[in-house]
Amino acid sequence: MMKNPSILAGALALAFASPVAFAAASPEVASLREEIQQLRAQYEKRLAELEQRLVSQHTAPVAAPAQPVSTGKGFNPEISLTLQGQYRRMKDIDERHISGFAALADHDHDHGGGERGFSLDHTELVLAANIDSHYRGLVNFGITDGEVEVEEAWFQTTGMGHGLSLRGGRFLSSIGYLNAQHAHAWDFADAPLMYTALFGEHANYGNDGLQLKWVLPTDLFAEVGVEIGRGARFPGTDRDVNGIGSSAIFAHLGGDVGSSHSWRAGLSYLNARAADRHSHFKDVGGEEVTGDFTGRSRTWIADAVWKWAPDGNASARALTLQAEYFQRREDGELNCQGEAGSACAVAVEDDYRTRQHGWYVQAVYKFHPQWRVGLRHDRLDPGTRDYGDNNANIERENHTPKRNSLMVDWSPSEFSRLRLQLARDQSMAGEVDNQLWLQYVMSLGAHGAHRF
Repeated sequence: MMKNPSILAGALALAFASPVAFAAASPEVASLREEIQQLRAQYEKRLAELEQRLVSQHTAPVAAPAQPVSTGKGFNPEISLTLQGQYRRMKDIDERHISGFAALADHDHDHGGGERGFSLDHTELVLAANIDSHYRGLVNFGITDGEVEVEEAWFQTTGMGHGLSLRGGRFLSSIGYLNAQHAHAWDFADAPLMYTALFGEHANYGNDGLQLKWVLPTDLFAEVGVEIGRGARFPGTDRDVNGIGSSAIFAHLGGDVGSSHSWRAGLSYLNARAADRHSHFKDVGGEEVTGDFTGRSRTWIADAVWKWAPDGNASARALTLQAEYFQRREDGELNCQGEAGSACAVAVEDDYRTRQHGWYVQAVYKFHPQWRVGLRHDRLDPGTRDYGDNNANIERENHTPKRNSLMVDWSPSEFSRLRLQLARDQSMAGEVDNQLWLQYVMSLGAHGAHRF
């Protein structure tokens, strides 16, 4: 092959010259012409082979696709484990409760919760993955000493379009702001008194059922949703019947104010039905009695969150203001029963009606990339409680439950957190409980983004 560009250019010019000119040329030119013809023949042959190869590739039968290769996000589940433990210093009180609010007699939802001293608080094991191009699934196991509870187990659509999504199975309700968050995501070591009074020891409302959510196509963030389900959790009860035991609706709005501020506000409603819900009260003589409630429990929740971070960057400094307010109404019948000697020794069944409300407000300030400090105030109002003929039997404490909490936590990474919390708890009539918490929260494995 010729490597000199000038010689190759001259050769191409000669190749396209007329035959007469070549006939009159010298023997050297004739030799050059023969060499060019050979090169042309070689290139044409190679070009023909290439064209034949391309044709054979296009007409060859398509091979069967290979089996899909598992990937971490597509097929293998995302696995995470959250370790949570504490040291808690508080008063030795046998029957912890919130004065003026019903607590379950079977203690499945004890209003106090927690052990004194060192304890393994709560461990969570989560498995989640995309099922296919249409669905995603998740299961969350809550592990305590000797018990494993399925806290969540649901599927959710991923391709309905138009901002719609459907979730089915067992899930935490989207009512309010804090309810859909698990304990390890809370800003304090315990839940606000409001959530404990509404939903018991677990401090959030879960349901077996369906949820339909729609994110509206608006400039502001706007979502609305509806839920229906079995309604087995407090304030409802599990009933072996066809139909719906609870329903909920919610709406949330949110947006940005400049580059450093953002907000979200919401309004929710929960309607639950109870049949022979076993609650414990104190009679007028101070003895514990049991009241079986059958009727409706309706709860309204308003929530608001405001966040600030310089230019939207919360890695170094940030401030979060958060507040929620609830109002609960229950109407039905209460059957009061007690042991011999109590005011309810002879069972009395009559109307039951309560109107109660409460709220909390908190501020959490991140003053260093790894350090935060927070302050929270809780206050409840037992409101009006009409027990019908049982008014003369059941004690109605005139006490306003309240609590102040101060916390500081250190998070060297997004996977670990150590927290110190002090609280002055006055949720029980006649008791002032000064509490101290030391808590750790450690996350292993996949770590999804937290909610707004």
